[in-house]
Amino acid sequence: QVQLVESGGGLVQAGGSLRLSCAASGGTFSSYVMGWFRQAPGKEREFVATISWSGGTTYYADSVKGRFTIARDNAKNTVNLQMNSLKPEDTAVYYCAADQSDHIGLERDDYDYWGQGTQVTVSS
Repeated sequence: QVQLVESGGGLVQAGGSLRLSCAASGGTFSSYVMGWFRQAPGKEREFVATISWSGGTTYYADSVKGRFTIARDNAKNTVNLQMNSLKPEDTAVYYCAADQSDHIGLERDDYDYWGQGTQVTVSS
């Protein structure tokens, strides 16, 4: 069983930056595809970014491409999401997720384990 704990959320003004972190335990972190999703009030949980087990392949939602960067440290069992040029529409609860399969998925159902989420609020 994999446990994922997110941190780093908070309140920031539009144009600002935040760095989210996700710490994993209880599994073989280096073998998992890791992803970030977000869910705004009244909306479905949506894909934000994902990274392969080696870190060599990443994908981003079009809405965050060029502003967000996903990275992982397999030695520390962590995956981070650097968020720059934040917009009010980025306001959501952000979730870290782990996928045990060997393919990179962009859908919620592709992921097997989820963290509890961390709130990000961007004020205008």
